[in-house]
Amino acid sequence: MSDEGKGNTDTRVIYDGRMVRLEVQDGKWEIVRHADAVAILALNDQGEMLLVRQRRPAIGTTTLEAPAGLIDEGETPEAAARRELQEEVGQDGDMTLLTRFYSSPGFCDEELYVYRATNLRESKLPQDADEDIEVVWLPPQQVLDGLRDGTLVGSASTVTAALYGMQALAREG
Repeated sequence: MSDEGKGNTDTRVIYDGRMVRLEVQDGKWEIVRHADAVAILALNDQGEMLLVRQRRPAIGTTTLEAPAGLIDEGETPEAAARRELQEEVGQDGDMTLLTRFYSSPGFCDEELYVYRATNLRESKLPQDADEDIEVVWLPPQQVLDGLRDGTLVGSASTVTAALYGMQALAREG
């Protein structure tokens, strides 16, 4: 989480849970403090994008997303990207940082780091106990088309990864 803006003198903690902390600043700004996160654009040799299908209780539906997860305290973003890829889909690869951005800066301080994984190889870590994930490989253009026409439910990190995937494939010919 970013430390910027946390020095306000009139900050009240409303809730402090396992995943989020809710603060009210100056009696009017509701701010969610959330750990930073990573998402991974993993492309195979055929130019397909690795996605995970999983149920998301917060939105009450199943999504198709780029592998992603929270950065643990003391962990670097790249180490988190490797760990998430290994836990969720049993893969590791060469990591390159593509971009980083705030996922919802109007109310949340979560910063998302998007990595590209190339030269994929098997490297499995145990999944989190609460994860039920199906691995899906699709061309990035099909992912973007599905997000646009509503046949796929994704996330900001999935859109970002798919756009970078299209750009990478176009450059590589």
